[in-house]
Amino acid sequence: MSAPVVLQVAGSPVSPALVLRPWRMEDVAALVEVSRDPALRRWASSVVDNDADGARWVQAQQRGWAAGDRFCFAVLEAQPGAFREQLVGNVVLKEVTSGKPVAEVGYWTAAHARGRGVAPRALEALTSWAFETFEADGLERLELLHQVDNLASCRVAQKSHYDFDTILPAAPPAFPRDGHRHIRRTSA
Repeated sequence: MSAPVVLQVAGSPVSPALVLRPWRMEDVAALVEVSRDPALRRWASSVVDNDADGARWVQAQQRGWAAGDRFCFAVLEAQPGAFREQLVGNVVLKEVTSGKPVAEVGYWTAAHARGRGVAPRALEALTSWAFETFEADGLERLELLHQVDNLASCRVAQKSHYDFDTILPAAPPAFPRDGHRHIRRTSA
């Protein structure tokens, strides 16, 4: 991954175009702002309370890109009349290892962008890119994990053609409740 990866999702009459790109330090203020949302904090595995937390989080994502095992994208949408794109979410491909047939995906959506199809559209772009990029290295399946009571994540998985696979037992602290595993194979 020498060149930066930028994924484009076309807009529609009801949905603005999306741009998925690696996180940058200039995203910290927007990350801190969206991280104040109680619903996002409930499901997030790491908490971003201030600029220092945000900078550490962005740096961790940049290290994942550099290591080639975690590819985290800021999801942005163009606002009519705006000069900059607005942060609306995050998608990530993680645990990528050459020769390993399985990797994991994750996502979140900013409160102001929920209910507009951001997560399924961004996840579809990430899924296509993951299989195109890593299938030759042995990637055959992507897994999407969420807690059983996260109904919004379950809907995103279904809309994105990740089939329900199994219920996973709780694994505190990261997964304090039972969870769902959804899977998508290269042939889906």
